[in-house]
Formats: sequence, C-alpha cells, structure tokens
Amino acid sequence: MQLLRNLEIGVMFWGGKDPAATLADVRSVGVRCGQIGVPGEMQLHGAAAQWKKALEDADVTLVTVFCSYTGESYADIPTVKNTVGFIPNATRAEREKRTLEVSDFAAELGVPGIAAHVGFVPEDSRDPDYVAVREVVRRVCDHAARHGQTFALETGQEAADTLLDFFLDVNRDNLRINFDPANMILYGTGDPIHALDTLRQHVVTVHCKDGDWPPKNVPGALGAEKPLGQGAVGMDRFVAKLKQISYKGPLIIEREGTEREQWLKDVRMGVELLTRLSA
Repeated sequence: MQLLRNLEIGVMFWGGKDPAATLADVRSVGVRCGQIGVPGEMQLHGAAAQWKKALEDADVTLVTVFCSYTGESYADIPTVKNTVGFIPNATRAEREKRTLEVSDFAAELGVPGIAAHVGFVPEDSRDPDYVAVREVVRRVCDHAARHGQTFALETGQEAADTLLDFFLDVNRDNLRINFDPANMILYGTGDPIHALDTLRQHVVTVHCKDGDWPPKNVPGALGAEKPLGQGAVGMDRFVAKLKQISYKGPLIIEREGTEREQWLKDVRMGVELLTRLSA
C-alpha cells in the first residue's frame, strides 16, 4: 500500500462482493484509496486473505474499515434511533463482538483505523444507554489499540457539542472522529462547517458527501442525499475549512443509495469537483 498525498481523493465502497470486481470499479473512477464498509452479513472468516491480495493487485490503499450491523435501518430518524449502532440493548453485546472481529479483520489487512455509527447517544450522561454505550466504545478502543488502530465515531446523529462531550467522556487516546458534513444536514443537527470547527482536533478522516435539510413538514424525516456539489453542504466551503484547520488526510467520497452505474457517474463527478477544490 502506497503513501498517500495530502487531501488525496478516495471513495467509500462496500465489501460482501467480489473483491477484484469491486476494486476495479474503485480504480475506474480515478482514485487509489478508500474506506471499505463491512456489512453485518459479510463473512469475515477467511476474507482478509482474499481482500489483501485484491488490494495489492489493484494497488488500492485502505485507510478505514467501517463496521455496520445486521438489523440497522436508516428509513427515518425514529427508526435510526431504534436500530442503529450500540443503542439498541437487545443487540448491543452481539454488535460489540462484531466490532472487535472487524478490528481483527482490519489488522490482518494492515489498516490503521476502524469506524462505526454508534447510534443516537443520549445527552444525559446519567442515562443508562449513555453509560452502556460509553463503556462499549471504551472496550472497542482498548481492543483496537492493541492493533495500533484508531476507532472513529461517525458524525451526524448528534450536535457537535454533544458528540464532543461524549468523546471526551470516553477518554481514550485512540478515539477519533470520521467527519461527515452531509450527515449534519440530513439529520438536521447543525451547520457542518461550524461543527467541523468544534471537532477539528479529533478528526482523523472525512466523508465528502452532500445532501439537503429534512423537510419541515414531515416530522422525523431525514434529508435527502445528493450528488457531490448538488446539496446544501457547500463543498467549496467544506474543503476550504479543511485546509484552514490543516487537515492532511484523505477526502473520501461517499455516495449511497444508488445502483452501480449511477454510483460510478456520481463518484466521477465528485472526483472532478474535489480535484478542482483541493488544488
């Protein structure tokens, strides 16, 4: 895996499919790095060797392995609260175990970081769910640290100040943030540029994703994701802010909810946009 340039453009892609074909699509959009998402149903036993060979053959560098979980749904905000991350008590232990397995998978690939949505963390630090999730995150951090990995929390489901308070309460040196500006808009949790300023010291990676605010007349609805540059984030402001705070990591394009051909088209447009903005 090669050394990456400052603000190198990459993509978020998903495992669970043929590694060689998946990475051929990654290279076809003009990038050489990215993050891999691990679906909850993806079989990890024996997968690392296959992915490691495919990554070497394609000359693609992974910066993060993202963990998702069986049973999660992003249909609307109430559904996210009830199904995503470590908040649902019924699946918490199972998902913690899965996250540790993903950390081991990442270690086999030589990837320096893992990440996840941990769910809607309650604002009240005395809430039993807050305490339970904090302890899960501490244990995941401790496990990841034994592999020399960071564990990044994805932004969006809480306001920046709430996430920062939780982050500091966890109190682990290898805890980091994967900053997604569109999620702040999709969940209606705050201006992403201001949020980036609040969380700047702890950001290890970013998603370049775009979207519109939730409709005001539909309680609980999420905003709509858009191709990069066509939503409310303001990618010019976002990239300018990243430069201002001296962020040196990759610019990872994430485009969800599209079929392969549309994904390829949208990501290529995103690469062109970011190439101009990051110059």
